Amino acid sequence: MVEAVLIDLFSLPANLQNSIQGLLCNVLETIEKCSSDPAPFVYVICRQGSERNGEQESLLPALRDFQCLKKRVEVVRAPTTAAALYTIKQRLDEKDLSIIKVILPTLRKDVMKVYIDHLFTAVYQFEFEDLKVAPACENLQVAEPRSEEHTLSAEDVALIRSEIQTYLESLPSLKGELTILRSSLIPDDIFLHGFTTRAGGISYIPTLSSCNLFSSSKRRDPQVVVKENLRRLAKAAGFNPETFHRVKTDHANAVCIMGKTEPDCYDGIVTNQKGVTIAAPGADCIPVLFADPVRKACGAAHSGWKGTLLGVSMATVNAMVSEYGCNVKDILVVLGPSVGPCCYKLPHESAKEFHSIDPGCVRLFDSASPYIDIRRATRILLESGGILPENIQDDSVMDQNQNVTFCTACHPDKFYSHFRDGTNFGTQIGFISIKD
Repeated sequence: MVEAVLIDLFSLPANLQNSIQGLLCNVLETIEKCSSDPAPFVYVICRQGSERNGEQESLLPALRDFQCLKKRVEVVRAPTTAAALYTIKQRLDEKDLSIIKVILPTLRKDVMKVYIDHLFTAVYQFEFEDLKVAPACENLQVAEPRSEEHTLSAEDVALIRSEIQTYLESLPSLKGELTILRSSLIPDDIFLHGFTTRAGGISYIPTLSSCNLFSSSKRRDPQVVVKENLRRLAKAAGFNPETFHRVKTDHANAVCIMGKTEPDCYDGIVTNQKGVTIAAPGADCIPVLFADPVRKACGAAHSGWKGTLLGVSMATVNAMVSEYGCNVKDILVVLGPSVGPCCYKLPHESAKEFHSIDPGCVRLFDSASPYIDIRRATRILLESGGILPENIQDDSVMDQNQNVTFCTACHPDKFYSHFRDGTNFGTQIGFISIKD
């Protein structure tokens, strides 16, 4: 069932502009006649501008006569299509709506699809209908097929992308200024590094707000929003977002060597190239950073409970040793914000594997869902592999004043947490690069 209807009056042909009120009345009448209960929310988009104020005002009488739709109709006026669609996306997300019918002029369909592909994710379902009076109610259920399809030029697509980017760059940051947490263990004369918090981006959905740095088909933040959050982070931190590489998580222990063939999935990444920023995500899982100031090499790993058991952190260390000739005793390791043993539970069967590493990694072992300390397990495995204990930073046990290894689940104001927030969760990262 259609949950929302978008009527695109943004770029009507000149011969339709004089009859815009009658056209809108016909469309709304058809929507009202064929709507189920509750009626869909209806959003009418039109261009903002003084030369069209009279046209915009003429829409108001057309909206007053539809009792079924009542307050479910809203006119969205904006200077660009990107601004209008982003405003409507916010309305949809506020109401948790995902099934949208778009009624628009035929010639706008291909353009609109490009905007939608960039501003929305696979969470949303769109269907399209030509802007005309529907002869029967069935037209509200199934989008009408088109006899021909037109492909936009690469230049047209580039202009749309530029418009979207310009609009997103103009938006204010949410939840305060962008904040980067840094470790005193990693020498800042050689390495640029940090761990992000959730402040300072433009993501507005509560569980993603505001500096979410990961997009997927299952979440409502599109890639363009994540890219804008990354651009702001890069500007604040001082790295180039065009040479940024984030691990492609698989919750395993594969490691990517920068400059060699990239695996399809990997949870560790290493480099000795200057000016290349590598990163690992975390939203309870540990973003782990590695730095060798002697050989001038670095690494990042994403260590969840599965990756921890599979030894992803030592796999990253071993890659630095084998690829760049690092001495394991020179490698510095910092554990970033992650879920602590105060909050994190696993089923008893999984807890057994952590108990076998060290009984101290499990609390309430005899319970059905014991509390797990993935940081302690990570430290033990690293030390077993030759990393010096004094070269591992885990603030939760070593120095509370460093303020790096927070529990993500305990600090909703600072961090995202899958464990706390559910499936539509945001993601922070740990990043590192070798300075030029």
